[in-house]
Amino acid sequence: MKTPLLLAIVALLPGSAALSAAADAPALWAHHCAKCHGPEGKGDTNMGKKLKIRDYTDPAVQAQFTDEDVVQAINDGVKDENGKTRMKAIEGLSPEDTTALVRYVRGLKK
Repeated sequence: MKTPLLLAIVALLPGSAALSAAADAPALWAHHCAKCHGPEGKGDTNMGKKLKIRDYTDPAVQAQFTDEDVVQAINDGVKDENGKTRMKAIEGLSPEDTTALVRYVRGLKK
């Protein structure tokens, strides 16, 4: 009787792990991104205004970059035309974390 229950729980684990990774995106955003980009992605924080961060809720802004651009910004950071760092790379993220953040950014579009 215990074996079928255990097998059912084990069978659910991969799905649970995927859900956990997706569920971590808001926490990752809050921890790494919201200080500048804002909790809603509008770039309306003090730092966001200073850096003239774009409003990621705007579909026109979202159309200006690819998912690969977001991955590159997350992994490598962003520099301006003079080579000055505008955004530091986010260190220590797994590929799943990066993918979850890309999806999160895309989900900010209104």
